[in-house]
Amino acid sequence: MSRDVPSRAAPAAVPGGDGRSSPGASLLPGIGLCAIITALAMAAQALEERVAGHPYVEALVLAILIGIAVRTAWTPHPRFRTGIAFSAKQFLEVAVVLLGASLSLGAILASGPALLAGIVGTVVLGIAASMALCRLLGLPARMAILVACGNAICGNSAIAAVAPVIGAEPKDIAAAIAFTAVLGVLMVLGLPLFVPLAGLSDNQYGVLAGLTVYAVPQVLAATVPVSLLSTQVGTLVKLVRVLMLGPVVVAFSLIAPRLPRTGGAASAPARPGLTKLVPWFILGFLALATLRSLGLVPDPAVKPLTQLAGVLTVLSMAALGLGVDVRVLARVGGRVTLAVTASLAVLVALSLVLIRALGIG
Repeated sequence: MSRDVPSRAAPAAVPGGDGRSSPGASLLPGIGLCAIITALAMAAQALEERVAGHPYVEALVLAILIGIAVRTAWTPHPRFRTGIAFSAKQFLEVAVVLLGASLSLGAILASGPALLAGIVGTVVLGIAASMALCRLLGLPARMAILVACGNAICGNSAIAAVAPVIGAEPKDIAAAIAFTAVLGVLMVLGLPLFVPLAGLSDNQYGVLAGLTVYAVPQVLAATVPVSLLSTQVGTLVKLVRVLMLGPVVVAFSLIAPRLPRTGGAASAPARPGLTKLVPWFILGFLALATLRSLGLVPDPAVKPLTQLAGVLTVLSMAALGLGVDVRVLARVGGRVTLAVTASLAVLVALSLVLIRALGIG
């Protein structure tokens, strides 16, 4: 999401003629690589549409798969990393903001208080169940919190926001983020299977994706192949879920002093900043959606904005794929792998129960 996509790579300096780095030039190699993958993915989708009449695999998913294949076969030189990280984060955030032009805030009001309460309840229960599972599997308290918040709210963004307020160890942060990157892609690729397996409608699938997929842009990747309705509903539910990050960070900042200290933990928890509580792109999305609801975004402008958001999302998915090395699974501890996977399974189960309990059609 934008914020939910890992961008931990150190910026690679590209020397200019005077020996100093040029920020713009340092971005170009990575952005160019992502653009090439994007072009290949979109060309492949166009070919599918020409041959079969419709795409079996969307460009969003193809970009991820191509990116993963490239990253697994070849480790990008450091000079590519800054541009890849920029594409994975900033382009995603802009795409999410532009998506606000296609959504009226009336949809939020129409969703009703029951669904909003259900989203909040699912996040709270998801965190509690994940923490219990992690502790049962022997994970340290802080690691359990990172895994629980990452699964229940928004992946890497939640991990990055919660880690400093609980004084988490660097190795635990790195392990949680690394595995979340891989599992997030697997979710994007595998979640659409629930449509036929669970007999979900487009609306129900949108709710499921919004409640379980890590990042807002990953929700797009998981729902666009299904339908526009799934995409709109999934994005709405996901944004409400992300807004839970603020209260959760504040809650854990109050709990942090009671957590047991460990040798590598930070000496003192940090206070969460405003940007950690309310990501800027969510405010931008809501602002654009408000303008659209007030009729200040003209209808002719909606389609180009939506198309631009789509291209930027595919570009970002290419960057996301380039940031995922499937071999990381072999380096992550078995207990962490089991804990994260089991926690995500619990979240999916809770989401399906919520959909049935609320009678969402």
